Amino acid sequence: MNMMRTAMLMAAMTALFLVVGALLGGQTGMLLALAFAAATNLFAYWNSDRLALAANGAQEIQRADAPDLYDMVAELAGRAQLPMPRVYVIHEDQPNAFATGRNPENAAVAVNTGLMAMLTRQELAGVIAHELAHIKYRDTLTMTITATLAGAISSIAQWGLLFGGNRSNGPGVIGSIALAILAPLAAMLVQMAISRSREYAADRLGAEICGDPNALAGALAKISHGAQVIPNENAEANPAMAHMFIVNPLTGQGMDNLFSTHPNVENRIAALQALAGAMGLTRYASQNNSTDVSGPSPWRGGIDRGTQNNGRRRGPWG
Repeated sequence: MNMMRTAMLMAAMTALFLVVGALLGGQTGMLLALAFAAATNLFAYWNSDRLALAANGAQEIQRADAPDLYDMVAELAGRAQLPMPRVYVIHEDQPNAFATGRNPENAAVAVNTGLMAMLTRQELAGVIAHELAHIKYRDTLTMTITATLAGAISSIAQWGLLFGGNRSNGPGVIGSIALAILAPLAAMLVQMAISRSREYAADRLGAEICGDPNALAGALAKISHGAQVIPNENAEANPAMAHMFIVNPLTGQGMDNLFSTHPNVENRIAALQALAGAMGLTRYASQNNSTDVSGPSPWRGGIDRGTQNNGRRRGPWG
């Protein structure tokens, strides 16, 4: 059902792109819109992972830098029957994580240092498994394409307003203004609907990969709280990438509405707890149920809170 819904939403996004092109430039405008979409998607296909990692200040690590983290990713990737992804660390106090890459063979998982400081080992495994689920489902490519199309729709609508669009039988000045406002809004709604659909699917598969839905549920609760109280400067500077993270890094709002890039966290937790019940698992007892972020990481290989780097906490990788 989730895959079918995603396919329908992707089709709607593409149709919207072509309609905007046709309204602004007729048949020629539609063809130009199609060509522009193909060019932007081709660029995104080959470069989206590097752009996302660079925008968030991610640092690639090897096993010698953080063996526990690296081995955890390797073990979970094996369970998911995936190639070993590249592993990145972001020196950021907000707990969060994301995956990127055009396919499983060219994928990367990035985790914030704040995530490892806050979560137990079981919870961290749940988060990494969730990101691996995105890779297995190829959501990283899907979300890149939808984000690129949404941006392209906004650009074309704005160009149509600037240059007057199709003057012979186009929407006119008022129509062009309305299109410049409504087309990006519609694209944003479709993009967010796709993102939210994929989060539920990744939660379920991630829980199956790590074997403990309740651990992932506990992680989501802590990450959601951390996102509310700890700002993420890189994410604030690049809000278009917010949908990539496991929890919205921009706000802590709990409303599951059309303008949210992520599903309501309580709804996600409830779904995971229901899955745990179906699997016959008892309620998860976290080793660190508190949402206090000032304590040491509860698993070996976490960050050392006592070492500072220009005000940022540092981990064992330097």
